[in-house]
Amino acid sequence: MERVWSTQCTNEARVVGVLQLQGHASSRHILLATSDKLTGSRSGARERRIQKIHEDRKRRESAKGKYPQWAKVLEDACKLDKELREVIGDSMGNANEMQKRVEERILRKGRDFLHPSTGSARPMKVSFREFDSTNAYVWFELYSPPSEKDVEIIGNVIRSWYLLGRLGAFNASNLQISRSPTDLGLSYDEKNVEGLLQAYFHNVDILEFQDNLGRIRLDLGTADALALDVFINALIVVSSENVGIKELTFGGKRLGDWEEGMVSKEDGYISYKI
Repeated sequence: MERVWSTQCTNEARVVGVLQLQGHASSRHILLATSDKLTGSRSGARERRIQKIHEDRKRRESAKGKYPQWAKVLEDACKLDKELREVIGDSMGNANEMQKRVEERILRKGRDFLHPSTGSARPMKVSFREFDSTNAYVWFELYSPPSEKDVEIIGNVIRSWYLLGRLGAFNASNLQISRSPTDLGLSYDEKNVEGLLQAYFHNVDILEFQDNLGRIRLDLGTADALALDVFINALIVVSSENVGIKELTFGGKRLGDWEEGMVSKEDGYISYKI
């Protein structure tokens, strides 16, 4: 009887010990869960990024041998090309999605991707019609319809030219350096600036193109004809190296087949705000 009682007590002690161990384990799990909850808000974003990386890696490993070579080349190109990285975005590693995004981009701006250099070796023709420097159109006849990039190049030239004009840079009354005899050395006399009439541009409108014909309206204010020489010189280089300009015309309210109010992209209309 004593042996049975002793055995029963021993078994009960073991049960109590096991329950105590389970209790400690449960408490530890509760503490860990509480700790995770407290730190989750701080590390959640990082954990999600890491999880996404792991998922992408797992997807690639599962498709090992099926991931196309062109997609790998595209990924390598993204390391050096910021614009391409923006196009691909978070689709990196997903060949189908990468292909879809690139195709959508080409459809949207295909001419900018595929448009060849349109610089021309032929000299740009310059002509003048009824030209009022305070209210006149300048017309651009290109050899071919421009891409958005071509229009941007011409627009940037006009913007730079306009900013210099707003600062009074085109003042033929003060050309001391260019008129100085080079054999005597360069010099500048600030006293000669006193009393000079300032030469300021007043305004330029939006640059517009309908197919290969473009125009912009100008108000050159009190700027001298020097401004036109500088503008022509800049466009000569643009025409030979970037965008072939067949003819640059100063003045005239209408030219060629320009149609007022035709501002649809389907009709070849492109604009650029200076």
